[in-house]
Amino acid sequence: MLNMTNATLCLIACLASPLGAQSPENLDLTAVGNDPRWKIAGRTTSIVDAKGKHALKISEGEGMGIVWLEGYDFANGVIDIDMLGRSQPVQGSFLGVAFRVVDAQTHAAVYFRPFNFRAADPVRHKHAVQYVSHPLWPWQKLRSERPDQYEKAVVPEPNGDEWFHARIVVERPNVTVFVNGETAPCLAVQELSDRTHGSLGLWVGEGSGGDFANLRVTRTR
Repeated sequence: MLNMTNATLCLIACLASPLGAQSPENLDLTAVGNDPRWKIAGRTTSIVDAKGKHALKISEGEGMGIVWLEGYDFANGVIDIDMLGRSQPVQGSFLGVAFRVVDAQTHAAVYFRPFNFRAADPVRHKHAVQYVSHPLWPWQKLRSERPDQYEKAVVPEPNGDEWFHARIVVERPNVTVFVNGETAPCLAVQELSDRTHGSLGLWVGEGSGGDFANLRVTRTR
């Protein structure tokens, strides 16, 4: 009877685990700027202590900025990250995660607009989290040609001036985004590129910087 119980428990444990999931990997953001595998485009970086977290700070600057781990192969899996932006000024904070990264111009990203998290304007409010696929599908084209499909509100609304946690689940072709431990996704889309692999990194938008901590990745086969 004992053997049957143990076998049953093992079966339940296997069914509860993602098929083919590897162990979570903590990617050391404090190595950015020292480890040559971390590539930086469009920005400068530094290591700071920000509101209780030891973090990577990406500077503000013109255009997009991206930091990625060259040679890291990500296909499907779960990306966990803590991020700190700001609620003011409007249009002043765009930060998120890049994946399927080929280089600074060719990548997908899920990013957030903290200045829209608690916006009273309903149009701004629903533009809080965004999926893009560069270079063919920037946010302007998606908003024009596929309105309200690739950007949504984040509910419950985080504080745009405090750390928030994002979990991005990539199971091609689906990309699903969860914030601050919520079980309901704030964004669920299908990918717009034919890339199935690529590197992984951090992303900031026009004029924006941001702080990042606790990057953890669970890859699935």
